[in-house]
Amino acid sequence: MTTMLEPLRRIAAYAVCTDSVDRVLLVRASERSGTPGTWSLPGGAVDHGEDPQHTVVRETAAETGLSVSVASLQDVLADMRALPERGITIHTDRLVYQVSVRGGSLTDRVDRPTDLARWFTREEARQLPLRSFTARALGLPTSSADIVPDEPPEFPSFYAVPGPDGLHRAQRFAAYAVVTDPDGRVLLTRVSDGYPGAGCWHLPGGGTDYGEQPGAALIRELVEETGQTGRLIGLLGVASHRDAASLGPEGYPIDWHGVRAFYRVVVDKPAPPTVADVGGSTCEARWFAREELGALPTDRLTEVTAEAVQAARLT
Repeated sequence: MTTMLEPLRRIAAYAVCTDSVDRVLLVRASERSGTPGTWSLPGGAVDHGEDPQHTVVRETAAETGLSVSVASLQDVLADMRALPERGITIHTDRLVYQVSVRGGSLTDRVDRPTDLARWFTREEARQLPLRSFTARALGLPTSSADIVPDEPPEFPSFYAVPGPDGLHRAQRFAAYAVVTDPDGRVLLTRVSDGYPGAGCWHLPGGGTDYGEQPGAALIRELVEETGQTGRLIGLLGVASHRDAASLGPEGYPIDWHGVRAFYRVVVDKPAPPTVADVGGSTCEARWFAREELGALPTDRLTEVTAEAVQAARLT
């Protein structure tokens, strides 16, 4: 039964790479992988503290022999798959980037999780056994041999483990919203005392649950933190921040790496903000007029908030 498998989480980044005749670059999973014989986009797990854009360049070079540069973020999605032969269930938050080739030559690999890299037309790719996230990224039918767990297993929202230097480390994926109303006001939340960034204004949102899509997590968090019902408009970008000795309610330093997707959200019928999760990381929620937001000192905003507001061109 898949409910008996050990749950794991990871963050990964992948490349959608096409050539001059619109063929797409794919890699084949070897016998060393959990899905031998399947084809997927090149990419892999984001190392602790690593920017996902660096991950996709590094992993593409390792798996294909090609050097690429990142052009844009295409999509962010999540999926679960069970690997009974390994006794695990994996939730993966996948960041999909558009990239272009800078140079190199295709290279086959021996005794690695992927063994072949090849160019395919979309029609040729349609005939291959594709991983479901790869088919979705290419706009192809999403049939997959992946085993999906019966139900999401229990998994803590915060999970820190001892690192190689003895300091605890945590890597967390989260989804945040740049929220506006019909009058152009912007909704922000204030970080509670005892949490990193205490007193600063922050975007509504937070860590996603095991098995949860980032968009669904975002709408859920918006209700919990502000009492507003929002409508998802689109993906703005992804921020990656590391605090090598973050100090929060745990009471001990943590080497913290947060990877955060941020989205545009509209609240069509705004209401006075209310914080339902009393005693959590959010102590206040408030609507700001554009001029009020622009007047806030940068040290009153969290890093991801300043980055997302700039990306949304709100100031």
